[in-house]
Amino acid sequence: MEEEMSPVPDLYHVRSGNNFLGILNDIKRRPEDAANELGISLNEINSIISGRKKISPELIEKAVKIWPVNERDFYIISDDCPTGVLIMSSDESKKTSRIMERAGKPYYEYRDTAMSKTAPFRPEWILELCKVKDNDPNNPEVQWNNGHFMHQFTYFIGQVNFYFKGDDGKKHVAVMNTGDSMYITPFTPHTFTTRDGSQSNGLILALTYGSKLTGDVQQEISLLPINSGSNYALDFSSKERSSSSLINYYYKISNLSMDEFEKRTNISKTSLTSYLEKNEIPSFEDLEKIAKALNVNCRDLMSNDKIESKVIVKHHDESNSWSYPENSKTYDFLQLASTTALPHSKAFEIITKESQDETLDLNIGLHQYVYNVGDTPVLLSWHYDEKLFKKSLNPGDSAYIKPFVAHNFRNKGKLLNLRIGGKINGD
Repeated sequence: MEEEMSPVPDLYHVRSGNNFLGILNDIKRRPEDAANELGISLNEINSIISGRKKISPELIEKAVKIWPVNERDFYIISDDCPTGVLIMSSDESKKTSRIMERAGKPYYEYRDTAMSKTAPFRPEWILELCKVKDNDPNNPEVQWNNGHFMHQFTYFIGQVNFYFKGDDGKKHVAVMNTGDSMYITPFTPHTFTTRDGSQSNGLILALTYGSKLTGDVQQEISLLPINSGSNYALDFSSKERSSSSLINYYYKISNLSMDEFEKRTNISKTSLTSYLEKNEIPSFEDLEKIAKALNVNCRDLMSNDKIESKVIVKHHDESNSWSYPENSKTYDFLQLASTTALPHSKAFEIITKESQDETLDLNIGLHQYVYNVGDTPVLLSWHYDEKLFKKSLNPGDSAYIKPFVAHNFRNKGKLLNLRIGGKINGD
């Protein structure tokens, strides 16, 4: 039975229709070509394009058999945040509680916090159920994981021990307290416990995110053999190795002979070999010549300014703080753990103040996570799609805010704020 057509398509189906038209344009099919190849009428194709009819799974199955496309290409992201902000109350969070066991004993209590289909992060409230009597990283009560694919930022509440394997491959423990924070790279083995003598179990807010290595990128890598996919991982363990790795990468994909490379750069083969194989960093003058020869920008061949540890621990009293904005000083910002390797990721503890100024003084071009870590409600106001919204964030409530949503926070309180770039930020 043929599906009925909607006289007035909703936004989701309009977006889906535009996506379908984009697929046809990419594979150079006119609507009439698509209708002929899929064995349906031109009217049905145009109805799908206009959003008046939903594309059926049967039609998608037929399309992927005859066209070089995947099923996932036909499905668009659902927007569960139509007002620009998604809020999860503390009570809603409690309903998601589940106990995780390790070594046959309760180890963590997990709860969801504000999480959107449109957001790049997966934030969790995690209570540490295992208590330890010492700070020994080899304590047999401590149960380690093997690390995971995601970057992780963690904010600590209470007396928590953070265990991790460092750059030296050895086990370490960081003694953390309320307001401390950390960042770890993917695949860093780690775990958490509560210190014995604490009045209550330690708590962490763990926000994991894949940066750009999720979605289609992850799917593309998964199609390659392990020994091929690992070639994407260049050696950035030092500035010298980073420089050689980057020059080598662009040199190899250009298929230049050494004779041609020397001719284009007017740099001796001896020096070029040092840059490629001996981890020697070229002068900027030589870097410009190499970039021109490889038809890339100089910045494509430059390593990060500094090589940071895979684990960054920042204690509360070590953090920089300042007031914002310049004149009203409505907020006190405290900078939490972050890494220069992810310049579009920022984390703050924000002290909000009483103010009668209704100016929406925050407008950030990043995805934002907010959690009320204080003891008092904070009023969140925002503007989206020509409408003004107001909502109280009570203690334990959390929120997701889309990029470029003008907003403010009012009333005395304390918030955790993580900002992360999506797929659009950067190159």
